Amino acid sequence: MVDFRPVAYVIGRILIVLAILMLAPAIIDWRAGLDNGHAFLASAALTGVTGAALTLSTGNALGRALDTRQAYLLTAGIWFLVPFFGALPFWIGAPGLSLQYAYFEAVSGITTTGATVIFDLDELPAGMNLWRGMLNWLGGLGIAFIAMIFLPLMRVGGMQFFRTEGFDTFGKALPRATDIAQQLLVVYVGLTLICIATYAAIGMTPLDAVVNGFATIATGGFSPADASFSKYQGSGEYVGSLFMYLAALPYVRYVQLVNGVATPLWRDAQARALLRWLLYAVVAVTIWRVATTGDDLERSFREALFNLTSIMTGTGFFSGSFAGWGGLSMVVAFVVGLIGGCSGSSSGALTVFRVQLALQVLRREIARIGNPNRVDAIRYDGRTVTEEVTGAMMMFFSSYILILGILSVALTLTGVDSVSALFAIWQSMGNIGYGYGPLVAPTGTFVDFPPSAIAIMTLAMILGRLGLLAILVMVLPSFWRR
Repeated sequence: MVDFRPVAYVIGRILIVLAILMLAPAIIDWRAGLDNGHAFLASAALTGVTGAALTLSTGNALGRALDTRQAYLLTAGIWFLVPFFGALPFWIGAPGLSLQYAYFEAVSGITTTGATVIFDLDELPAGMNLWRGMLNWLGGLGIAFIAMIFLPLMRVGGMQFFRTEGFDTFGKALPRATDIAQQLLVVYVGLTLICIATYAAIGMTPLDAVVNGFATIATGGFSPADASFSKYQGSGEYVGSLFMYLAALPYVRYVQLVNGVATPLWRDAQARALLRWLLYAVVAVTIWRVATTGDDLERSFREALFNLTSIMTGTGFFSGSFAGWGGLSMVVAFVVGLIGGCSGSSSGALTVFRVQLALQVLRREIARIGNPNRVDAIRYDGRTVTEEVTGAMMMFFSSYILILGILSVALTLTGVDSVSALFAIWQSMGNIGYGYGPLVAPTGTFVDFPPSAIAIMTLAMILGRLGLLAILVMVLPSFWRR
């Protein structure tokens, strides 16, 4: 029998923190003379009371370590339940969404997807835009903790390869997860402050700098403007590209850096591959655009760099009219979106680590065609990768593509055209937030998608964020028996 008390206790504490944080946008709106602050106050009251009730009723679970099943339940509970309370301000106050669409917006924020059903963002109350950025930032922080502490334990999609990474490679042993969490918090806050300060220095307004900074470091993509980074072309695109890349690197490397060990960051196989593949894509799209449209070289490179970095890291910002370039550009964008950023970061999709392993497995199997008795060990970053890891990775890889296809077809059955459906599921499962297709084009959002399609996309975002199998395993009777 699963003991739910430790899970409920942690979720209760999270809800209390969420309720306290809701007071910040409330104060912003009140200072601006807007009535929308009352929506945040009501939401904070409901969230705080629920969190306090959970915490007080399960206080006897304090100090108990989580087992593997509880780790699964906690991660699922965070991504399913917490967005409901994060959605309350969207439902109660401006922009007055239906509960389902408000939940979609909150899920998109907390999973750091960045897809939105809100347009006219420039007219939205400042507190509401701040709240959207805060949801991104909190979601990215939560993903950072889960990526470093829980996913290796849960053995999702080959992540058990990193099981010792968080505890044994800091130059000294860190015996408790809380030690990692504390240092990770310092790194995350530090990167965020540097990013916000840099955005402010290049001319962003205070609100834009804060919200874009929150969204960048979380690879979340919620912008306070309909034009996203088109408002800050030039230096904004270069700076944004840099911080999006930094945000997509494995968090464990930053914690090592804080502990005085810089070498693993510079030598990290994922960091190098992410940069290399991204540059290949940028160069290809730049050449394509210059050759087919005759556009300026620097502008073509800058916009390709920013948009492809945004897509590959799963951030979701945009600049210029990238979605209208068509042809090779969208094919390249689709591929890098499938790859995603680094494992162990807030980026989604397949991740660089899994794609690197898949390519090695593919090369090995091709070599075995000519020499069936050949034995080649798969190695990664100087370490031998076990068959257990490669098997889990290939299971994740095939499941991801299969579910992408199934959900895309399901979306077309709701009345969505095939192009919009494919890209909607691509961006949802990859936590990319980058819409494309006839149904997205009029507003640049997903507001015109029917409720049934919104429900499918919401599920896809959570499945993508939790690594697919972490959710699917919980429907097995054996999960609850043992």
